[in-house]
This record gives sequence, C-alpha cells and structure tokens, in this order.
Amino acid sequence: MNFDILHPADQIIMIMQRIYGNGMTTTSGGNLSIIDENGDIWITPGGVDKGSLTRKDIIRVTKEGTVIGEHKPSIEFPFHKSVYDIRPDLKAVLHAHPPALVAMSSVRKIPNLYIPPNVAPVCGKVGMAKYGLPGSDELGKKIADVFAEGMNTVMLENHGVVVGAINLFEAFKAFETLDFSARLELKANIISRPKSLTPEQIDICKVKQQVQLEEFEVDFYSTKEKEIRREMSGLIHRAYNQQLFTSTQGTFSQRIDEKSFVITPYGVDRKYIEAEDLVRIENGEKEKGKKPSRSVLLHQKIYEQQPHVNSIIIAHAPNIMAFATTDVDFDSRTIPESYLLLRDMPKLPFGDTFLETERVAGEFTKDVPVILMKNDCIIATGSKLIEAFDRLEVAEYSAKAIIASKSIGEIVSIEESHIEDIKIAFNL
Repeated sequence: MNFDILHPADQIIMIMQRIYGNGMTTTSGGNLSIIDENGDIWITPGGVDKGSLTRKDIIRVTKEGTVIGEHKPSIEFPFHKSVYDIRPDLKAVLHAHPPALVAMSSVRKIPNLYIPPNVAPVCGKVGMAKYGLPGSDELGKKIADVFAEGMNTVMLENHGVVVGAINLFEAFKAFETLDFSARLELKANIISRPKSLTPEQIDICKVKQQVQLEEFEVDFYSTKEKEIRREMSGLIHRAYNQQLFTSTQGTFSQRIDEKSFVITPYGVDRKYIEAEDLVRIENGEKEKGKKPSRSVLLHQKIYEQQPHVNSIIIAHAPNIMAFATTDVDFDSRTIPESYLLLRDMPKLPFGDTFLETERVAGEFTKDVPVILMKNDCIIATGSKLIEAFDRLEVAEYSAKAIIASKSIGEIVSIEESHIEDIKIAFNL
C-alpha cells in the first residue's frame, strides 16, 4: 500500500481505526493531524466517536485559521499547531492514551528503550513534557518546547504521548513501538526486573544489517507456492490483529521444497502485507527486486538442518518476551496444551540469531520446537504454518496466564508423573 498517495482525511481515518481497534485509545480520546503542502492542518474532530469516524468528520483548518468541516477541531488543536510551528520538518502529529503509556506517564517514567533491540532506532530519543491543562496554550508550549530540543516523541505527565513524524504512518510506527516497549516492560516487572541491553550488545545489533543475497528472476509461481503465500498473508494479518507483533517486526516463513521457501519482506507493514509482497528464497538467492527479512539466513539454516521443520515464525509478543528479558524461566507445565505444544523452552544468548545461526538452527530438534532468544524474540517452528502459529499463540497466552497468576499466589505446576502420562498418551 502506498500510504503517501492517500488523501489526509483518509490517512487519518485509517490510522485512527488501527489505534482504536488495537485498544490504544478510547471513544473520546486521542487526536491525529496532518499538515499539507499548503500549510492547512487536517485534524480529528472534538466530541466525535473515534471508533466510527468517517471522511466527512475530519476537519481542515487553513493556514489563515479558517475552520472547514461539520464539527469543531479537536480541543488539542493548539498543541498540534505549536508542534508544526516549532518543527516545520514534521508533517504529522499523533496523540493518544494507550494504557501502558498512561501508566508510565502517571509515574513520570519514560519507557526503557533498550530492553528489546529495535525500539530506540524506531522511536529515537523520548522526552517528557510537564503537565498542562488539556487544550490549553500552556500545554501546547510545554509540548513544543520538548519538540524544539529535537525529539519526535514526547511523553506527557499524567496524560499520554505525542509523536511527530514526516508522515502519519511513521508517527504511528513510533507510537506503536513505544507502546509495545512499555507493555513489555510492565509485564516483565511483574515477574522480575527486565535487563537492559549492554552497550556491547547494542553494538552487536549493528552487525545485523540488511542481508546481501544474489537475485534470481522468477519464472512462475506453482500452485503450492500460491497457496503458501495466501495462507501466510492471512496468518500474518491475524498475528498483527492479535498483537503478537507490531507493524514493523515479526517474520513468517514456510518451506516450498528442499531448496526453496517463502519469507516475509523487510520494511513492509504487517497489517497490510499481501501475497505478492512475500519473498521466495531459492538455492540461497532471493526473488529479484525484493528485500527479505533480516533473519533470512537463520530461516535458511533451520530448513537445511531440520527436515522435519516446514514453517518458522519469529515474533516479539509482550507476555512471552517478559520471560526473554528477565532471568525467569518460562515453565510450560501449567496446562497440558502448553506442554504438548511447547515442551521445555530453552533460552539462548542475545545476538546468536545472526552471529551463531548454525548453532541456533541445530537446537530445533523434534523435542525443541520453540526457543526464546534473550532480549530479542521467540522462535516457533512447526511441520505446518498453522502449527507454528498455534505454538506462538499458546506461548503468549500461557505467559499471560503465568504473569496474571502472580497477583493471587504461586503456580502449582503439573507433576512430573503427570508429564510422563502426557508423553505416553500423545507419543511424545
């Protein structure tokens, strides 16, 4: 999808639908704006249901101050204008109140950007603006003052967050990523203390550049590959809608045959990814004109070493990532389904997914279908894509249950003798 060719009103509606649909704002909360090439500001209205906005609801405020539309502009229009005045390089502003970021703003804390590796590059440096009355010029000045320091993401004391960017989708990516980081940090703090990446580990991340592969021209797409692409794109949409990963993170792949597989592309929004966006890898070469996920070499090594694996998913779901970012081990012995699908889940060192691909690939035996990578991701494998997806879901939901149980008591795990009964009954 070419976001840039959409009209400002359509862009605002599309992004607000994502924010509201993902539970990141309320009916009355949040506002979005775009400043166009004429200097006119397009903004969400005040007092109109954010869950059912239509094109005619979006307000245009000309650079002369004339309001055009059926409603009044958002009460927060003053701070949107203040941001554009102080930062003419920014063309879109997003403000919302997702619960995790509200929790952070209520204790006057900026989320730790260095727990997983991809947050700081997307969000940049994050500032904090002093509390101000909503809709006031005072609040607008306080927010603009922080933006004037060169920051594009600003937490508001006891309020929420404001993000500015070159377009509304870039603002949404930073907003979504910061919210993901906050949710992960809050979950991790329930079970232990999350560990930040060290400066050395951050330097390691720089090694993970875009993978250079030779290209090949695709002659045709087999019926089998077409079905794989259809299934993958559908499950990627489902994974995004269930918040198992964000618009910029998360990788699916599926084997076509012994020498080829299909994988998600790098830099394509997971919400709208289509079958034609996926990338075929064949004999170590990539489909011409496309960029595969940066984890492509790990997928390739797993398929080479593990003939029983036909599908791989890498994700960053916040509940299971709480275990990846702390010293607490994940115990699958909570319910039979969890143990059946996940078994014992090892946790490997950060950076090994791209520095030690051979070794990591060798871990995925039939008894080890899922692995956690410290401060990085969960990797789920399966004989079919739906099996790998099921394992990802079960890992995230089981982790969520374990974290929730901390408020009521200690978990009593399934006894070892009962685990043996499961192994016998299901031929594990």
